[in-house]
Amino acid sequence: MKILAIDDQQLVLLPLQKRLIELGYDVIIETDANEGISKYNSFNPDLVIVDINMPTVSGLDIVKYIRNSKRASTPIMVLSGNTEDAVITAGFDLGINDYMKKPLSLNEICARVKRLIGSPENQNVITETEVMIQQRCVGVVIPCYNEEDRLLSKEFTGFIEKNSGYHLCFVNDGSKDNTLEVLNTLRHGREDYITVYNCEKNGGKAEAVRLGMLHMAEKSDLDYIGFLDADLSTDLKDFDALVSTIEKSNFKIVSGSRISRMGANITKESARKIISMTVNFIIRKILGMNFKDTQCGAKIFSKDVIQLAFDKKFVTQWIFDVEIFKRMSIHYGTKRATKLICEQPLKRWIHADGSKLSMKDSIKIIMQLGQIAWVYRGKKSLIDSNQVELKLVHKS
Repeated sequence: MKILAIDDQQLVLLPLQKRLIELGYDVIIETDANEGISKYNSFNPDLVIVDINMPTVSGLDIVKYIRNSKRASTPIMVLSGNTEDAVITAGFDLGINDYMKKPLSLNEICARVKRLIGSPENQNVITETEVMIQQRCVGVVIPCYNEEDRLLSKEFTGFIEKNSGYHLCFVNDGSKDNTLEVLNTLRHGREDYITVYNCEKNGGKAEAVRLGMLHMAEKSDLDYIGFLDADLSTDLKDFDALVSTIEKSNFKIVSGSRISRMGANITKESARKIISMTVNFIIRKILGMNFKDTQCGAKIFSKDVIQLAFDKKFVTQWIFDVEIFKRMSIHYGTKRATKLICEQPLKRWIHADGSKLSMKDSIKIIMQLGQIAWVYRGKKSLIDSNQVELKLVHKS
């Protein structure tokens, strides 16, 4: 039995295709709607699964095409994040057989497929899965410098196997050990879910993150892109919680915050705590925002602010996070930017061995904060500037 699945996001299609093939179905997938129509004509599927919101051609247009074709009775299932009543009603009016709303478990999708077209003759018996087909697709940039011995490969591979919609981009920042070989091994066989971006020369964490974020922004099927430390001091479950927050809100950036509180496992060295408090005080003065923690290495961004935040090189190497927020405040105005940025307390953050912060380093950080204050001095937001111009025109 043959199934054609059409969705502009490959990260949605891949786990679906894998699961249906495991059950014994013959499955092909397509991310381009026009190509999907062509495949429908050549593949002659017994079932079509289609998304609604796709560029150039809507899923409803594909439904119309099928219902006006020679095989107008071909069963059609919609798998979409669009939950508007008018759209769902229009789908059924056009003759769809089922409408499935993301997020949805693979188990339920397969059960609906079986109910609609039956099971393959040589059906394979497989155990149920915990994988959910998500509404959003997320890119995660992980900067790596000499991580040969510290990289927690199994944690990363285990996460993408259980959590659909994620694409990891490991940026090798000119490592002097075998980090690149480790990353390429990690990617082998998982090329659809893992990218290795290699920088031949070490440019520092700020540049590694910047290049990785811009590289991932070129992928059309991603809704959000973020970055995470390779040592997983913030674990992947907490990062997924940041994604859930930005997905269900109007925030442009959701930043992890290492605030010590009951119910959370946040560990820092005592010396680091004192340094962090001092640095944070200076940062709040520079940004004019009441941040509790700008430097947590876990942040997720709406795709439409990636160019704003990362297009230009950062002035500093260690505290580029402050520059990101400064760029947001310059562009949107401090008041508006404050409403677009969310600090979310983490449930867990563990200080990783090999990541020591010396007194000499803390002095460098304070000096770099001075650089930021100097470079971005006098720059006002475009919004504030436009308001001033309007006031002057009104007065004249």
